Amino acid sequence: MQPLDEKDIRGSFVNCSKGEASRIRLPAGFAEGGIPWPDLDFLGWTDPGAPLRALLVAPGEDGPIGLVLRRPETYKSSTMRSSMCRICLTDHTASGVTLFVAPLAGAAGRKGNTIGEYICADLACSLYLRGKRQPKMRLVRREETLALPERIDRAMANLAGFTNRVVAG
Repeated sequence: MQPLDEKDIRGSFVNCSKGEASRIRLPAGFAEGGIPWPDLDFLGWTDPGAPLRALLVAPGEDGPIGLVLRRPETYKSSTMRSSMCRICLTDHTASGVTLFVAPLAGAAGRKGNTIGEYICADLACSLYLRGKRQPKMRLVRREETLALPERIDRAMANLAGFTNRVVAG
């Protein structure tokens, strides 16, 4: 992913007001240059001031597309169950995947309409794809036959499907 500055990130959000976008806290390490841009296909983080709010900025055809997401409150779940991220297709224990819900852009979102997707709870799909982060516990071992560039293309197509549904409202 191409490095973004604060203005690019704040201006990219399509499903919140400009005022809300201006109050979003940027990811930890952003100001110090601690974001591993070459390893990222999209930028995702949890707002440190609002732990039930997550943010995602993905490349789009006309520039970055930012989404404000809600995550459910955490609860104790069985570690023996497994779940799969719908973006990167990484298998996790049940707590490693979360249903993120995004208000739709425009009038539909202002009426309260939302759409959800099951995504890696830490929004680190790019790092899982590259093997730079491993799920806490693998219950299902699947051998991937696609090369890394193909897996990245597949993940970005999955993410584009989600962002396009939010933008379409």
